[in-house]
Amino acid sequence: MTTDVLTLGEAMASFRVAGRIGFGRPLTPDLAGAESNVAIGLSRLGHSVEWLGRVGADPFGPEVLRALRAEGVTVSHTVVDETAPTGVMFLEQRTADLTRVEYRRAGSAGSGLRIDDLWPTAMDRLRVLHLTGITPALSDSAAATVARAAELASAAGVLVSLDVNHRSRLWSRDDASATLRPLLPHVTLLVAGVDELDVVADGDEDRAVGELFATGVQQVAVKRGAVGASLYTTQGRLDAAAIPVTPIDPVGAGDAFCAGLLSGILDDLDPTARLDRAVLMGAWAVSTAGDWQGLPTRAELPDIATHRQGETVR
Repeated sequence: MTTDVLTLGEAMASFRVAGRIGFGRPLTPDLAGAESNVAIGLSRLGHSVEWLGRVGADPFGPEVLRALRAEGVTVSHTVVDETAPTGVMFLEQRTADLTRVEYRRAGSAGSGLRIDDLWPTAMDRLRVLHLTGITPALSDSAAATVARAAELASAAGVLVSLDVNHRSRLWSRDDASATLRPLLPHVTLLVAGVDELDVVADGDEDRAVGELFATGVQQVAVKRGAVGASLYTTQGRLDAAAIPVTPIDPVGAGDAFCAGLLSGILDDLDPTARLDRAVLMGAWAVSTAGDWQGLPTRAELPDIATHRQGETVR
């Protein structure tokens, strides 16, 4: 049976607090992780998705798997590690515009991802492999696993998607560049924030995109935050303005954008429609609370663009 998308990485227990972290303040636990966010976004849009990773045998590991299964994401090849804990992150919502993150990922089960966790027949039944620049930052073994997955998928004719997703708390731009650039010959779709292109290519935006195309990348999506986004293909550049919404929580917006873009590719939409779907998903993410909790179903997807801000649908 064909799986639309396989993604691999670290899913964590996330604890959120409104304001500053401190003794006596309530923390709300939930699931977090860029790759799991994308998986859930795609599943809600009706695609078949599998998430591969490692979780601990602690109280958080089973909760991660339960949450993913509840969202229709397959986790049948995920490893439960008896020797390492599930990763944890803490988010302070300091202001409407400033969120601070603290990680506890060193030595986590997710950072122990290794090549043996891949299974030989995975690529034979796969349409898309989605990777991010977060997972290879976690450990040498995780980086090697991402590289091997990209090689296997590319050799099997699978579309490989890479979201640069640079995390300065995990590694430097130079280290990220040294690890991610060798992946480019295997990548079909590259997604980057406007401030991340220099991690994988040199020069201004036009030169960087040209350099990426020269490596074999076929599509480059550039996220521009509140301004919107662009999609470069071999036919040229497309731009889409951001949808006007009331921003509530920016966390997970880039992952939602990726889910929308991949959904459009899987549905064989033209590049304009793909970009529009990606922007729609990003708007849902920033205007709802949580990393993935407010993401829409396929039926709900257009609602955010067809109703006025503040409107009550009766």
